[in-house]
Amino acid sequence: MNIIDNDLLSIQEARILVENAREAQKKLAAFPQKKLDEIVERMVEEIDKHARELAMMSSDETDYGKWQDKYVKNKFINRYLINRLRGMTYVGIITDDVQSKTMDIGVPIGVIIALCPATSPVSTTIYKALIAIKSGNAIIFSPHPRAKNTMGKTLDILIRAAEGYGLPEGALSYLHKVTPSGTSQLMNHAATSLIMNTGVPSMLKATQMSGKPVIYGGNGNGPAFIERTADIKQAVQDIIASKTFDYGVVSAAEQAVVVDRCIATEVKREFQNNGAYFMTEEESQKLGSLFFRSDGRANTEMVGKSAQQLAKQAGFNVPDSVLVLISEQKYVSDSNPYSKEKLCPVLAYYIEDDWMNACEKCIELLISERNGHTLVIHSTDEAVIRQFALKKPVGRVLVNTPATFGSMGATTNLFPAMTLGSGSAGVGITTDNVSPMNLIYIRKVGYGVRKTEEIRNGVLSEEALSVDEAAQSTAYKVEDIELLKSILKNAIEGH
Repeated sequence: MNIIDNDLLSIQEARILVENAREAQKKLAAFPQKKLDEIVERMVEEIDKHARELAMMSSDETDYGKWQDKYVKNKFINRYLINRLRGMTYVGIITDDVQSKTMDIGVPIGVIIALCPATSPVSTTIYKALIAIKSGNAIIFSPHPRAKNTMGKTLDILIRAAEGYGLPEGALSYLHKVTPSGTSQLMNHAATSLIMNTGVPSMLKATQMSGKPVIYGGNGNGPAFIERTADIKQAVQDIIASKTFDYGVVSAAEQAVVVDRCIATEVKREFQNNGAYFMTEEESQKLGSLFFRSDGRANTEMVGKSAQQLAKQAGFNVPDSVLVLISEQKYVSDSNPYSKEKLCPVLAYYIEDDWMNACEKCIELLISERNGHTLVIHSTDEAVIRQFALKKPVGRVLVNTPATFGSMGATTNLFPAMTLGSGSAGVGITTDNVSPMNLIYIRKVGYGVRKTEEIRNGVLSEEALSVDEAAQSTAYKVEDIELLKSILKNAIEGH
């Protein structure tokens, strides 16, 4: 009888992959930026031909979201990201300040281990592969079990294109026999330099225990505040467009809406006019009870489903015109499912008396998930906007834009990214929209511009001057004392 130990096979494969990647990266580190750019361009050119097919495949395999929106994400990375990367230098001399005689040299960090979410498996995989190769790094993927086939096909296309244009074999690879033990081996291997964990919270503890630097794109739970000076119609349209995109699977999407009380009636009416359904208290309770399992883990069967599917699972029906379900809430607590991240078109809805109370509510919501991901404010009052930007424990603040699109750099000028650092509360090493700059270290170069004698003489001159000034100060004090003694003596003698 043959007994196949998948864990051992996975561990062995992981070791081979990392060792091959280490050797490949040594060759890759010698590539000039121009050659790396040529490889990246070829990767994009080839994968773009399969963007639609891979979007449909990922939706079918994972049963998350809408393939049409996944197609948009794939095309976004293939167009916006590559446009941003063109002309950028990340390896070799990055800056050369002739006047100050200093230089910055970009050096690849080494071998990167990448974990990607089942909610956006294709776009995140393409994005990570591109920014890693652009910055001269080797990268190994551990595919998400729920999207293993889709990620495998995506990577096969990218590898074939890249190696056909000169990428060293092993510089871009993935684990075929996926097990937790194999993934752990990838992360803990001595040759691994960095771990990029995007949207796989179940592996967060393991990544942190590896002792390696971790870039973590985690839970969102971002609130959107509609302040009294906001363009209400536009704000509502932005929130609905954002929260319904790919049925709400993007972690940066709004999770709660906080509304200024003086405009609450108008805001609610605008939501209802744009496809929002405000649930009754009973409906909210029924739906809320399904979001999390008894052990606290998210119920994956609620992820990336339409409003109609969600309502049906909870035992009630909503019209086909409904795009998003809204639950009116008052409090934030660990026991309240609406206080947490919901990767589906469901929003919590809070009303506060003014922007200061709204500010406190937003902070409560952000720290409830502890990762400080993204916050949105809709307002035309610059003073309020600045207060929100200054006071919130969050990685990014978006102003008057949909969270899903603004966070990834589609409707803002933030770097186009599918990994949004959520390290403002100590989880991960950055809060950036992760770019190749996060995958290199900077070697500083400084030319000598002063001689040692100049420094020594300058310091001694300053010390001598200080001593002289102190002596003069002391002399003045002695003269003053002698004068005072003379005055007192004359007064005593009656002169």
